[in-house]
Amino acid sequence: MANESMAQGGGTRVIVGVDTHKDVHVARAKDELGRALGELSIPASSKGYRALLAWSRGFGEVRAFGVEGTGCYGAGLARHLRGEGEVVIEVIRPNRQARRLRGKSDPADADAAASAVLSGEATGTPKAGDGAVEMIRVLRVARITAVRAGTQALNALHALVVTAPGELRERLQDLSDRKLVRTCAAFRPGAVAGPSEATKTALRSLARRYIALREEVRALDQELERSACARRPRSRSSAVPPRWRRPPARPRGTGSTGAGTVTPTRRCTGSSW
Repeated sequence: MANESMAQGGGTRVIVGVDTHKDVHVARAKDELGRALGELSIPASSKGYRALLAWSRGFGEVRAFGVEGTGCYGAGLARHLRGEGEVVIEVIRPNRQARRLRGKSDPADADAAASAVLSGEATGTPKAGDGAVEMIRVLRVARITAVRAGTQALNALHALVVTAPGELRERLQDLSDRKLVRTCAAFRPGAVAGPSEATKTALRSLARRYIALREEVRALDQELERSACARRPRSRSSAVPPRWRRPPARPRGTGSTGAGTVTPTRRCTGSSW
């Protein structure tokens, strides 16, 4: 907790601005008149978050924390502060032109964050990051990167086929993607003693990588389906995606009783969603 300065202010309502980074966060506290109360540097850890909260409360009642980067380096701090019942406001980082004019400084950025909250310029509420939406977000990050890596592996596979030795190229160049991957994954090149064996080894590696990534994507899709169905309301009318909803069936008479039958609405289940 280096670079700490404090000013006593009993009964003061406090606004704290925080400039966040990967390893260290810098905070500045102000009162409601914009007067500086203190500055603090903390490690980006649970211990540092507790120290920041205790330090801030030492000046008086904390009105709000203005935190930069609540979707990145400040996410952990924002979650901790909300868990302690504090008001957290997302502060947009200043643009590059403004930074060049006043110079890059972590304390200055923290001061600007506090000023943005005090002036009412910053009013955004950061994402909670602790519910079903966050579950879906992190799973999608993994899925997107797996899909991209699979595309890269397949493109590299085709590129190697183009430059492969003649006999091997003629054998592979007209195959569909699926057959190409299966054929290359089954190669047994043996010891690498020449360009042909080296090419087969590389093709097998890329094909097996592609297959593994496809399996990874399927597993992530299953988790996403479960998370999406858990998020969806369970009432009869809202649990069914719009494309699956059927219009009410008309009653049809059955004999002399005049009773009608209605086709039941399809429900959202894990297997059908």
